[in-house]
Amino acid sequence: MTDRHVAIIGAGPYGLAAAAYLMLVKGLDVSVFGEPMSFWRTAMPKGMLLRSAWSASNIADPNSALTLDAYKIVSGNHLCAPVALQRFVDYGLWYQRSAVSNLDRRLVCRIDPQNSAFRLTLSDGTSLTSKRVVVACGTSAFAARPHVFDGVPPNLAAHTSQQHDFTAFANKYVAVVGGGQSALESAALLHEAGAKVEIFVRRSSVRWLGWKDRLRPFKLLSSLLYSPTDVGPAGVSRIVANPVLLKQLPRAVQDRMRVISTRPAGAQWLVQRLQNVPVTTQTSVTRALPVGDRLKLTLNDQSTRIVDYALLGTGYRVDVQRYSFLSSAIFEQLSLSGGFPQLGRAFESSVPGLHFLGAPAAWSYGPLMNFVSGTKFAAATLARHFSVTAEVLA
Repeated sequence: MTDRHVAIIGAGPYGLAAAAYLMLVKGLDVSVFGEPMSFWRTAMPKGMLLRSAWSASNIADPNSALTLDAYKIVSGNHLCAPVALQRFVDYGLWYQRSAVSNLDRRLVCRIDPQNSAFRLTLSDGTSLTSKRVVVACGTSAFAARPHVFDGVPPNLAAHTSQQHDFTAFANKYVAVVGGGQSALESAALLHEAGAKVEIFVRRSSVRWLGWKDRLRPFKLLSSLLYSPTDVGPAGVSRIVANPVLLKQLPRAVQDRMRVISTRPAGAQWLVQRLQNVPVTTQTSVTRALPVGDRLKLTLNDQSTRIVDYALLGTGYRVDVQRYSFLSSAIFEQLSLSGGFPQLGRAFESSVPGLHFLGAPAAWSYGPLMNFVSGTKFAAATLARHFSVTAEVLA
C-alpha cells in the first residue's frame, strides 16, 4: 500500500494547474508539495513585468474560472498589460488558495524508487510513498552562469535569478551580460535605480519583439499566424501551440522550432526605457578577475572594464541532473537528451510513474512548455491520462 496516488513536486503555475485538474479525477488521491509561486517570488527582480501577453498569462484551471480577469474583479487590484510581476505573484497565490487549498508547504528533499512506487523524504525528516510523482519544479536549478565567472564571489557577480532588489546599486557601475528579456529588463531597472549600466550582447544587435503588435490591426492575418499561447514567431507559433502535432515532425525540425521560439529577445516596451543605456554588441566576456572590491572584465576584443558588479542575464540551461532531490537510482534509469528527460505519453519519463512538467518537458513537447500558457495542455493531458489509470492506482 502507498500513502498517495500522485505526488506533485512544485507549486508554481505548472504544479498548481496539474493539481487543479487532477483533484477532479474521481478516486485519485493527490498531494502537492512546495512553497507557492516561490520562483516568481524570490528569483526575479522587483519591478519586472511579464513579457507574455495577457491572454497567455493565465494559469489553466479545468473550469476556466481562475483567470487574470476573474482575479482582477474579485480582488479589486488594478491589473493591466504588461502584467507586473508582483501582481502575477498575487494572482498565483489567489489561484492556489482557490484551487489547491490543501497545499503541503514542506519541501521534498529526496525521491527514491521503491518497488513500483516512490519514497519521498520531506524537509522535516518524515517520509511517504506515492505511486506516481509529477515533477513541476521550474527552472531555478538551471541558471546558466558562464564559466569565466567561476570563482567570482557573489558580492561581485550573480545570475539575475539571485538578485532580487536593485536599489543598492545606485551610483554603481554594473555590467549586464546577455541580450534576452531578463538581462534587458534588469538593465532598465538598474538604470532607473540610479546605476551606471552597460549591456554586453554576443550578437550583432538586440532582437526586439514586435511583429505581432504590428499585425494586430489585421485581425484575420494575425490570428492565422499567431496562437493565443503567444509562443514563437509568425507561423511557427501555430505549430508549437499544438505539441501533439509538433511531436510528429522530424527531430531536427522540433529542435529548430524550440530554438527559434525561445532565443533571446526583448519586449518592445523596453526600447524607450533603455534608450540611454549603452549596449555593446558582438561582445563576450573572456575573463573576470576580482580586483580589490571591484571586478575587471576582459572582453573578446581585448578591451577591459572595471565594474562594481556583473549581472548575468545568461538564461537557463535545462539539466534535470541538477535536481538534487532525485536520487542516483532514478538517474540510472532516466533517459536524457542534452539534460532533458525523454518523455513519452502524458509526460512520463523512462522511469515508470515519474512525470516532468514545465521546461524539462520542452525537448519532448516543444517550447510551449517554457511558458505559463503551456499549463493548459500539460494539465489537461495529465488529467486525461490519470482518469484512465485512476482505478489501477487505487
